[in-house]
Amino acid sequence: MSRPRAIILTGPTASGKTHLAVSLARHLDGEIISADSRQVFRHLDIGTGKDLEEYGEIPYHLIDILEPEEPFHLFEYLKLAQTALDDITTRGKLPIICGGTPLYIKALLEGYSYSGGEPDEALRQQLASLPLETLVDILKKEAAPELFQRTDLTQARRVIRAIELARNAQMTQQEPFLSHPLILAPYFPREEIRARIQRRLTARLEHGLVEEVESLHQKGLSWERMEWLGLEYRFLSRFLRGLLSRKEMEEQLFQHICQFAKRQDGWFRSLERSGHIIHWIPEGKEEEALSLARLWLEGKPLPPPALRLDDIRYGEKSQ
Repeated sequence: MSRPRAIILTGPTASGKTHLAVSLARHLDGEIISADSRQVFRHLDIGTGKDLEEYGEIPYHLIDILEPEEPFHLFEYLKLAQTALDDITTRGKLPIICGGTPLYIKALLEGYSYSGGEPDEALRQQLASLPLETLVDILKKEAAPELFQRTDLTQARRVIRAIELARNAQMTQQEPFLSHPLILAPYFPREEIRARIQRRLTARLEHGLVEEVESLHQKGLSWERMEWLGLEYRFLSRFLRGLLSRKEMEEQLFQHICQFAKRQDGWFRSLERSGHIIHWIPEGKEEEALSLARLWLEGKPLPPPALRLDDIRYGEKSQ
């Protein structure tokens, strides 16, 4: 089967990717494929921001397909994403890939795969007790610069996975999964992203995030596994274990999410520098995204991007 065409809707955390993806799907007869490494898991709803009610009648793929205890990695994601792409395209619908997991987006765009890099449980157990700072030092010494630069250094599980790849895998470049995709991303200044992160975190806490994490543990999900399931579950589990006060948990979680957003910002810069064109869509300019998508579908030339992240200079406060 020939490589499918698809829109990639990406961007930093708390930027409104899902809302824009759903809007495009409604106008363009599309279906959404998640590119989020945690939304594949059932019961992780509030902390991962699934917002399933927002999808309405729009079909979605690669969400709620595994139990939280089950392993999931890049190889499995690419296999499932390819199946979803083929299925959607065969039925004459438009695939819209939506998410902000850099490893998944890069692999879809550039066709990278790793051979000999299957999960190494013995190595994971050996590394699991090490502090994050030590794991980052190990990765820096052992990984190729490309692997180090695209690893989320704020999450121990991602650093351990990168060490796994650095030790056991051979990276090869294959054909890209997609044919000339259109990359769209909501844009907000960094200070506004921080404000959106704060508002979203407050709303999630008010709407049951603590209770969600507590329920997961009561159903048998270990605190150790929570450490692997992302920032929200890591810091909420530490709060519930009495390792952090409520105030410490909220402050530390907010700061770590902001750091993650900043790392995403760096990754998008790297993507642009490597030749991928990202059309950044300012807040409230949904019609602009739709116009670009229609031009792309018709095979017409697209206007140059209105901005590139390298052209933006942040003040000291934002950094």
